[in-house]
Amino acid sequence: MRIGIVTETYAPDVNGVSLTVQALARGLVRKGHTVDLVRPIHPDTPPLADAGMDVLAVEGAAVPRYASLRFGLPSRFRLERRWRGERPDAIYVATEGPLGWSAVSAARRLGIPVATGFHTRFDFYVGHYGFGALTPFVRRYLARFHRRAQLTLVPTGQLADELNDLGVHDVRVLRRAVDTLRFHPEHRDDDLRAAWGADADTPVVLSVGRVAPEKNLHVVIEAYRALARRVPKARCVIVGDGPERAALEAAHPDVIFAGTRRGIELAAFYASADLFVFPSLTETFGNVVLEAMASGVPVVAYAEAAAREFIRNGQNGIRVAPGNEDGLVERAAALGADGRLRHAMGRAARAAVEGLSPDSVVTEFESFMQSLAEDTVHERTTAVAA
Repeated sequence: MRIGIVTETYAPDVNGVSLTVQALARGLVRKGHTVDLVRPIHPDTPPLADAGMDVLAVEGAAVPRYASLRFGLPSRFRLERRWRGERPDAIYVATEGPLGWSAVSAARRLGIPVATGFHTRFDFYVGHYGFGALTPFVRRYLARFHRRAQLTLVPTGQLADELNDLGVHDVRVLRRAVDTLRFHPEHRDDDLRAAWGADADTPVVLSVGRVAPEKNLHVVIEAYRALARRVPKARCVIVGDGPERAALEAAHPDVIFAGTRRGIELAAFYASADLFVFPSLTETFGNVVLEAMASGVPVVAYAEAAAREFIRNGQNGIRVAPGNEDGLVERAAALGADGRLRHAMGRAARAAVEGLSPDSVVTEFESFMQSLAEDTVHERTTAVAA
């Protein structure tokens, strides 16, 4: 099959959407498919293609107040020309920006079956950037966007129910997985911990992700402060970059801001920590939860998205009612101070995700796209026969 994938974020961007879409694209290529990848031009990196991928890089622009993220500009006519010349069997549109809207429009005009992905809670984000009044308008736009596709893929049943309530009815769950070989407790690094000022008995609190308002990193730091009142030598490490980094770094000089980390280096940061605190309420999933669990690190998070799906409260991590900041801070501090319980939960966390297979996710995605293409061919054949 020739499968189109349209996304407004892709490598070298470091975020959950970029990494998820890249894993799907590469997985399809490994299975023998050709991927027609459409993405914005990245200012720092030429649009290199993996073998088996045809890449179209379109014009893009930086997201206001978040220069490290970009969106694609409207490109409907360019996409129509491209897809008339070499027609995909089916198209997956991973993002809902101007490029994504153009792609759905082009696919509909050409009669190419199209699926969309719901990866980012833009309806939640606007409130964190001072535009809370726009939330209902953004939500209506997202619902309208996904209703234009034959199929919408989401990572959790909870999100599927939400979209159904918004009138998006053909919604399927495409589960997420984690690379349990890359993210593994064996990558724990005593030298790295020593660089943080941590010895074998020092509890280290970790956060990984964008350093941005929607991630509620003040709760991570409050949890660290509460832990330090119990264990004064505790440390806190924040991996990632974003618009809040400079202000937070200036306000909390004892917190280690490590910037963006990738690959085996990122795996070492996870495995070398003792507690992962994740207070975000804007996630469609939260890949970092699975990455921490695979690394043998217990997670304290709100009972949303990945945490709701995979954490068994008090067994392999801690779930707290959404929005209960005081409860999350207190539970994180208590767990951080209890080495025996941390270790037991870390082992249980690893065991809970060991069976997840990235290959199975790609196979399921492949099946969705094949069914979409076959249904369209059947409908055309039926219409001609009639």
